[in-house]
Amino acid sequence: MNSLTAALSSAEQVLTVGVEEEFLIVDPETGAVAPVADAVRRRIGAPLADRVHPELMRFQIETNSLVHTDLERLRHDLAELRTATAAAAEYAGVRLAASGTALLGNTGPPSLTPSPRYQRMHRQYDGILRGQGVCGCHVHVGVPDRREAVQVSNHLRPWLPVLQALMSNSPIADGTDTGHASWRIVQWTRWPSAGPPPFFTSPEHYDALVDALYATGAIMDRGMVYWYIRPSHHLPTLEFRGADACATVDEAVALAGLVRALCTVALADVRRGLPAPAVDQTLLNVAYWRAAHDGLEGSGYDLLSGRRRPAWKLVGGLLQRARPALELSGDLPFVTDVLNRLRSGGSGAARQRAAYRRRHCLRDVARLLVEQTRPLPEPAAPVRASAR
Repeated sequence: MNSLTAALSSAEQVLTVGVEEEFLIVDPETGAVAPVADAVRRRIGAPLADRVHPELMRFQIETNSLVHTDLERLRHDLAELRTATAAAAEYAGVRLAASGTALLGNTGPPSLTPSPRYQRMHRQYDGILRGQGVCGCHVHVGVPDRREAVQVSNHLRPWLPVLQALMSNSPIADGTDTGHASWRIVQWTRWPSAGPPPFFTSPEHYDALVDALYATGAIMDRGMVYWYIRPSHHLPTLEFRGADACATVDEAVALAGLVRALCTVALADVRRGLPAPAVDQTLLNVAYWRAAHDGLEGSGYDLLSGRRRPAWKLVGGLLQRARPALELSGDLPFVTDVLNRLRSGGSGAARQRAAYRRRHCLRDVARLLVEQTRPLPEPAAPVRASAR
């Protein structure tokens, strides 16, 4: 048993994990966004209603999982939330679609959810909100100690672009192929606080940077810290928020499993006193753009070797990094199965493009998105419960 495996085995408990999923509400015929999220939410019954929330735009909706320690229960939870929300959307005459961007765009005045906070954002940031309403998948991992959380964030920085490539799912926006696997990232980085996180020397350094963002007007509250990984401002978690909305439940669960495993390995390294890789911020930004442009079907920039490599080679490196934690939790077979399916069937972005190229019809893409979003009656592959 090597020192890392020993450190993981001696850990007191498996890290908790939870997932927030953002979805588009779309017209079933055209795929255009439909600003009727309130009508959809009203049709969701208890007890799930308290875990389905409005988002920035009235054509968006968000679901929140419970806190879990194994992926099988997380998968059941997310499937139940998607099924209930999709059914409510159908009852309201619309559909639920998991995509990072709206196929036909959302030009014109922002269709904001009527909340005081969002109205204030509109007044303060105005044009940045035009064309927003992008959707992501956020993974919360239980790291309650903030000093450890910022150090774990440092250790995860080299892997953030690879996670983005894996779950890129927004190649089409404003009625056309953007040439990017994740156009959501391009749109999202218009926010002055968005992007890969800096290297934090301490929790105090993190707080000082956030205070500076607030002082300059780049954010109006801590909820607007849009770094792709951050200590949550209201939960005892480290929140990964750099991926597009995942096309399927299994992809969302695999993402959660990989993020938790990376955090688990990083936390073990932090407690062993191992330093995080010194990754240059400019190169990290470039690697993230490369991942957003190419997704899984192209190449990426290896921040650890300084070389451009096929995206799947980088995924292999990420899996190798996460493997010790995945093996100990019993999640490796499920995560490997989902990765194999992505390799053979294509990423969410590649599947959108394939649907579009058959007839150059956006309705075909909309139909694909709706079908993928609603879970199958039975899991496509079993998820092993935690081995610990």
